[in-house]
Order: sequence, then structure tokens, then C-alpha cells
Amino acid sequence: MYSLSDFDFHLPPELIAQAPLPERSASRLLQVNRDALVDRVFSDIVDLLQPGDVLVFNDTRVLNARFYGVKETGGKVEVLVERVSDATTVLAQVRASKSPPAGTTLRLADAFDVTVGERVGEFFTLHFPSDAIALIDEFGRLPLPPYIEHAADEVDVQRYQTVYAKTPGAVAAPTAGLHFDEPLLDRLRDKGVQLAWLTLHVGAGTFQPVRTENLAEHSMHSEWYHLPQSTVDAIEAALRAGRNVVAVGTTSLRALESASQSGRLVAGSGDTQIFITPGYRFRTVSRLVTNFHLPKSTLMMLVSAFAGYDRIRDTYAHAIQQHYRFFSYGDAMLLEREEHG
Repeated sequence: MYSLSDFDFHLPPELIAQAPLPERSASRLLQVNRDALVDRVFSDIVDLLQPGDVLVFNDTRVLNARFYGVKETGGKVEVLVERVSDATTVLAQVRASKSPPAGTTLRLADAFDVTVGERVGEFFTLHFPSDAIALIDEFGRLPLPPYIEHAADEVDVQRYQTVYAKTPGAVAAPTAGLHFDEPLLDRLRDKGVQLAWLTLHVGAGTFQPVRTENLAEHSMHSEWYHLPQSTVDAIEAALRAGRNVVAVGTTSLRALESASQSGRLVAGSGDTQIFITPGYRFRTVSRLVTNFHLPKSTLMMLVSAFAGYDRIRDTYAHAIQQHYRFFSYGDAMLLEREEHG
């Protein structure tokens, strides 16, 4: 049984990518086979996939989810939208000197007022005066991850978003998808690789640390996903033909595995709190494109479950030695699923 400290490693701070490369597909790609590690560039992924393989992308769009504002008393508040619940209601983290009680009015971005509603766990319900997504897009700020040390600028507004982002609702990017540009997608299509889509709205909980050494005591954050029938059909056809189902990012993988819990892949929508740790048997995904993750994070546990604990330890040691760039704006790896006896 693994514990939290088993997923720790030392990462030199200078390897944390603070800005994207000028060209999306120019990132490095570490090909992780069962018996070898191969240093490549990301655009090589076309050569590593076969006609009939299915690449499954998460088409969520990152909201301008961060707000600065004031309470009625004049005290400062910082709001990070976690989830849009309905047209005019959101769940959000609210930082203030004192937690605002229900009924409090907050002035956000010096542009509009929201009313605080009931608490839902660590989050506050906020009632917006009109369409929440429209107000968020117009007046909010892009919420970069906590390990990126600059405020979001115009480069981030473009690059901390996939080129295929479509469905608004995330507060963090599905970062494995940031390496794909339109010419690369066209090359994949031309080769006969099928591109399929799902939506999982990445929440701020993806950055929350695991605080318990005993992993069984960790409470996983919840995220909403939608898996269309067309994607299920594409995946089932690929599996019948003996082709690979390749998840682009851990968010795509989590959605697919969540939708496979009955033993077969089922289209639909729902919330997932799936917590994947070593010993988990994957039902659908055979390869995974992903960036390099934070020490002691749930994503380190997920990739260790997927490719094998020892293989991931070797992979990360190699990546650090070869000065790969880490985290959201960093480089990527292509993992093969470990086969269990």
C-alpha cells in the first residue's frame, strides 16, 4: 500500500515553466515505453500514432474566473469561481479577512454586485445579477496556477487555452492539450488518426495538496464531465479494430474511466470524484499524453497507476536530469499503460 510520501520528489525550481514556448508543438515529448525512454519533440506524436487510433481531447474552456473586489464594509475580497451552477449562480472560493455571511453583497471588479448565499463545504454560493458566464468573461481575470509567478497577460490569455477550447466552465486548463496547434491537428487527421471530444470542467481543486499520509483518507474534489455518444462510438470502433485509445491529458482519462465504471463505456453527464492510485485497473485508455506533475499530487498517483510506479520514478528522474520543463507550460510525455497479469 502506497502512502503520500511515496509520490514525493525533488524538483529544481528553475524547471518550473513560467511561460509558454513561442510555438505550441515545439515542446519536448518524452516517449515512455515499457522498456525505454526516448527524447523527442512534441510534433513527433504524429509518427507515434497509427491510423485508426483515437485521440480523446477535453474541449473545456477556461473562464476568467478570478475577481478582486470589496465587501460592503470596504474590506477587500478575492474570489475564484470554482463552478457555474446555473445561469446566475456559481460556487466560489472567497478570501477575505472575515468570511462573508449569507446575504452579504460583494462588489466585484468595480463592475457589478453579487449576493453571498449558503456555504457548500469550502465554497460560497454567489448569486450574480445576470448571466454569470458573460460577466465572468467580461470582467474576470484569467486564473493562472499558483506556481506561475506573474499575473496573467495577453500572452497567457491566448496560450493558457487550447486551440479547440469550446465549452466554458473550467478554472484551469487541460494542459496536455496546450501542445496541439491547428497544423498538428491537421497532420493527425491526414494520417487517419481519429479526433474525438469530451468535456470535463477542471476545478481549482486540481491544485489542492493531499494533506493525509494515508491516501484512503483523502477526499477527492468533484468535477463535472460530459461524454457524447459520438465519442463512445469512435472509441468502441477503435477497440474492436485493436487500435489505441489515447487520452489527451489526465482530465480526459478521468472522464473516460469515470464513464467506464459499469464495465462498459457509457455516454452521459455527471460529476466525478474518481481517485486513481496504483492498483487501479484501467478499462478504456491504453495510452496517455500528459505533462509533468506536482510532487505528492493526485496526478502523480494517477500516472503511477497508469504506467507503473517504478516506471514513473525513472521517467521523472530522467526528465529532471535532461532539464525538461515542468507543469502547465512545460513539456509532455506519452505513456503506455502498464499491463497487469
